[in-house]
Amino acid sequence: MKKSTFITFFSIVFTVYGLVNLYIFITGLRSVPSGYIASYVILFWFLAVSYLGGRFLEKAHPSFLSGALIWIGSLWLGAMVYFLMFVVAIDILRLVNLVIPFYPNVFYEEINKIKALIAIITVVFTITLVGYLNARTPRIRKLNIDIPKKANGMKQLKIALASDIHLGTIICKSRLEKIVRKINSLNADLVLLPGDVVDEDIGSVIRQNLGETLRSIKSKYGVFAVTGNHEYIGGAEPACKYLTEHGIVELRDSYVKVADSFYIIGREDRAIKSFAGKTRKSLDEIMIGIDSGLPLILMDHQPVKLEEAEQKGIDLQLSGHTHHGQLWPFNFITKKIYELSWGYKKKGSTSYYVSCGVGTWGPPIRTGNTPEIIYIEMNLK
Repeated sequence: MKKSTFITFFSIVFTVYGLVNLYIFITGLRSVPSGYIASYVILFWFLAVSYLGGRFLEKAHPSFLSGALIWIGSLWLGAMVYFLMFVVAIDILRLVNLVIPFYPNVFYEEINKIKALIAIITVVFTITLVGYLNARTPRIRKLNIDIPKKANGMKQLKIALASDIHLGTIICKSRLEKIVRKINSLNADLVLLPGDVVDEDIGSVIRQNLGETLRSIKSKYGVFAVTGNHEYIGGAEPACKYLTEHGIVELRDSYVKVADSFYIIGREDRAIKSFAGKTRKSLDEIMIGIDSGLPLILMDHQPVKLEEAEQKGIDLQLSGHTHHGQLWPFNFITKKIYELSWGYKKKGSTSYYVSCGVGTWGPPIRTGNTPEIIYIEMNLK
């Protein structure tokens, strides 16, 4: 990663994170009894800085403490979103009340403020718990696609798609083993991992020996992956090297012809420009020498400019990245940003599937959707 990009990116992230926490802290402070202010200050800022502190300790000296802080901080990230929603709603009501007074007098009593604070805390942590349990229960989603092309006698191709695993401290060995068991239960011909296999820090993946678990994925034609933005945030070269050493075929602006019957094309993630100062190849450059008469499967982590695949005669594009917001109501935002935030779409003769992912980034919770592994039956001529 370029130093200037690194500084700019994380300066923005830390500033926004700090301001959001400060806003929640000040709003909550109004309802805390005077005798509990010191405890509130200590607890709040411990939660607020635990994720950053855990990440720092993990890089300097990984230990039980660094892992515990990352877990606590990750859960706080999810809770923080819903605390923010509540305090914004409260402040909007306060502003409206200044113009059109409607608060009952009892609302201003300290006991009622305390009751309101307890109610909000209870609701937020219930949402967090439910979202946490949901995130740990990936489902199998089935998709049937007809591709009107011959594939050297092959009539059907069974694909298992697992996007955005985010391997690391949160998506650890037990979580990965559960994902691999689900993938293997599908008896797929082909397993595809369209980006963000690793969650930034490859060190945690190496310490847990997660590569050996990845190596246990079973498929007839192999396991193929492309880079995502998180591989670039943490360092794409060591991440890709590690995955390759453990049986994953990394397609980096390249393609492979499989069983003399179909092609898998893999693009570098768009983050290559921001974090490595490079430009990824165009589809025209990548596809030189391809026989377009055979089925063409493209993996491109971020579902941007979908029309490119259509223009180049791609039969199936598979993407991830969006998590479909991961936390409600962010799914409404991703639906506005991306032409396809989650699910299946067809443009011309090109089919697209954008997965909401099987892992999580940041908060280990999902409230906007359920994590998924996609089982695709591709029917051929």
